[in-house]
Amino acid sequence: EAEYLRLAFTATFFAGITQVTLGFLRLGFLIDFLSHAAIIGFMAGAAITIALQQLKGLLGIQKFTKKTDIISVMRSVWGSVHHGWNWQTILIGVSFLSFLLLTKYIGKKNKKFFWAPAIAPLISVILSTFFVYITHAEKKGVQIEAVAIGRTFASMKDYQLDGNKEMVALGAMNVVGSLASCYVATGSFSRSAVNFMSGCETAVSNIIMSCVVFLTLEFLTPLFKYTPNAILAAIIISAVVGLIDVKAAILVWKIDKFDFVACLGAFLGVVFASVEIGLLIAVIISFAKILLQVTRPRTAILGKVPRTNVYRNILQYPEATKVPGVLIVRVDSAIYFSNSNYVKERILRWLMDEEEKVKAACQPTIHFLIVEMSPVTDIDTSGIHALEELHRSLEKKNIQLILANPGPMVMDKLEASKFANLIGDDKIFLTVADAVSSCSPKLVENV
Repeated sequence: EAEYLRLAFTATFFAGITQVTLGFLRLGFLIDFLSHAAIIGFMAGAAITIALQQLKGLLGIQKFTKKTDIISVMRSVWGSVHHGWNWQTILIGVSFLSFLLLTKYIGKKNKKFFWAPAIAPLISVILSTFFVYITHAEKKGVQIEAVAIGRTFASMKDYQLDGNKEMVALGAMNVVGSLASCYVATGSFSRSAVNFMSGCETAVSNIIMSCVVFLTLEFLTPLFKYTPNAILAAIIISAVVGLIDVKAAILVWKIDKFDFVACLGAFLGVVFASVEIGLLIAVIISFAKILLQVTRPRTAILGKVPRTNVYRNILQYPEATKVPGVLIVRVDSAIYFSNSNYVKERILRWLMDEEEKVKAACQPTIHFLIVEMSPVTDIDTSGIHALEELHRSLEKKNIQLILANPGPMVMDKLEASKFANLIGDDKIFLTVADAVSSCSPKLVENV
């Protein structure tokens, strides 16, 4: 046993060193790949996972799976229905769970009773302990526990999270903890949920919690000898239920379907596999979204808003009209190696579609293609090469390429690469309006 303890403390020490190293190397940025939508799904999945784990205490089941996925847990629950469930435990657990959920509902509906959900867990512990003591329910299969009383004190509410600081803090805690005979520790989801429900605001609550737990273990442990496991399970379940935010998930669905996929992926990953799998799925989907946005930037055809010199997306402003003989395209992203070919192909596709439309309508053929570049914050060599290929393709069609409003960084690179000389400095304008005026002034006046 001594060997096992030494191995555990050594593992804790090196886990702490690893976490501190990750923090100092600034690898905490990985947490930024968890989008808000993914976190909503992850929290809901984790809440359900925690609640399912508490069924062991709530139903009084002796043999319970150590796996966290819903299939293993439900198989364990229903496999014990005939011989493993304890009706006295269920009665205690369900009764106090109903009481906790009711007080939470009352506190949310009526602000005057904000104190009700905060003191309900403590009242539940006291009443259930007293009930077990006077009825000696522990002799009828109700499991009791002498520790784990401080779950209703502390808070994690409304703060900014720095992944690097988190790594360093957890690592330092485990390094110091290993020297004081502690096993590997991390942030407790169930404890945090209970603390959140309690309404604590600052880190002082952790100090108070530590003191209360210490005093409880030192002097009050005998009083809690008869505290049933079912009530502790009920407290945790009532706390984590609040982490399931259905309204937020519905809002994500309405705003961004891809975000909802990340939300759902994280949720299903946690519920049907594990917390680690859920996080991995969330990160992969979020990363895929970033790649999709980088490699497939938005482009738009612009038209002239009547009685102004303003040019806007014709899909957003249906009243905006196209200038005859001119195609105006806006690129809504920096042009890098990852998307340069797509941008070029997208512009040529716009041009092809537009040429077919003007031909069918017997309108003037297109002689000028203006690229609005104000959203293009940067461009690399691949991007410039794509513009050169675009210019060559347009020359074959006798269409002049014109650039409007490139930023200072982009302009410097266009000049350094001689691309500005290639198309001509007189083909780069400050605004779209100036560019249009230079190529078809008479037509613009009539639009």
